[in-house]
Amino acid sequence: MFQYTGIRNTRDGSTTGTAPLLVTLHKNTGVLVDVLSWAIADEITTAQTLAGAGALLSVEGPNEPNNYWFYYNGQWVPPNSWAPVAQYQSSLYAQVKASPTLKNYPVFAVTDGGAEVQNVGLQFLTIPAGATTVMPIGTQYADYANAHNYVTGIWGVFQDNQAWNAADPTLFGMWDGLATEFGVTWYKNYPGYSSAQLQSLPRVTTETGWGTLGAGSLTELQQGKLFLNVYMAQFKRGWSYTFIYQMVDNQGGDSAGMGIFHTNNTPKLAATYIHNLTTILADNSSFAPGALNYSIPSEPATVHDLLLQKSNGTFYLAVWDERSTGIMDPVTVNLGGTHASVTVYDPTVGTTAVRTLSNVSSVSLTLSDHPLILAISGS
Repeated sequence: MFQYTGIRNTRDGSTTGTAPLLVTLHKNTGVLVDVLSWAIADEITTAQTLAGAGALLSVEGPNEPNNYWFYYNGQWVPPNSWAPVAQYQSSLYAQVKASPTLKNYPVFAVTDGGAEVQNVGLQFLTIPAGATTVMPIGTQYADYANAHNYVTGIWGVFQDNQAWNAADPTLFGMWDGLATEFGVTWYKNYPGYSSAQLQSLPRVTTETGWGTLGAGSLTELQQGKLFLNVYMAQFKRGWSYTFIYQMVDNQGGDSAGMGIFHTNNTPKLAATYIHNLTTILADNSSFAPGALNYSIPSEPATVHDLLLQKSNGTFYLAVWDERSTGIMDPVTVNLGGTHASVTVYDPTVGTTAVRTLSNVSSVSLTLSDHPLILAISGS
């Protein structure tokens, strides 16, 4: 499944027997692991094993301690105190940074820290001077803010700019995003970072998604197109990593239908579309990208763009629309000069070009609810 989709990172718990399986996964696919646990010793041991095999991506704090019983330092969370969560996270950070094996790996923050019942300062990566927090100034928690900004939103309403708004680092809307966890906490309204600071805050999403079963579900077609928009919007808006929840449908329960593969391991349209996207964009080299002086005049509010470049010099411009109702938006992409070749890809169709143009300075597109990719040769 990882090889087919081209997904390069996964998130998994550190339990007995997990590490060897994850090392094998890495050896077979190159996938890196974000590891999490509710027991620091297990987490550190698993992380060290993965790091030794070159399989570690990051170390993550507790998963949604407001939603699951969490025990540390003789206390349970919820409902009484968030001090154990803060103590766990600060201890985890200190132990990772003190380890010669792990010190250069990033630590991701606890998720749903905005639910803290007293101001322990989990809305900060490091508690700054002047913060009126229970934990002391200078307490270090993480290198990256971590949110579960599910694209469904709180009410599961499918609307225009669904993925774009979920990825907005400053929006106080129906999405449980960066602003409600690290700006002003959503439960007790403790102040954290300003909107200007949120814009540049290092951040990851370790869960997002939308299921295809049950109340409020999407069709497989809607899910597949939406997830393409999620990856585009998250990257464009500054999220370093985005983890879709989850790989395979559960047989039942709250997360039934959340996967990008069916329970019989066959791909849903989401998996197929992600495969097409990563195949079109695949490149393995590190280099300093150039610039393309493109523009999209009168770009509608639901249309967004992301410029990429491959190591062979070809620019790849993703242009996507986030309409929820099937409305079509015609746009023109001006390329800032004449280019010998422009090929257009549609990841919902396949991995081969749907249009090829020669000696053009602009390209007309009709967009609706997913990305098109323009491969643009040198001028």
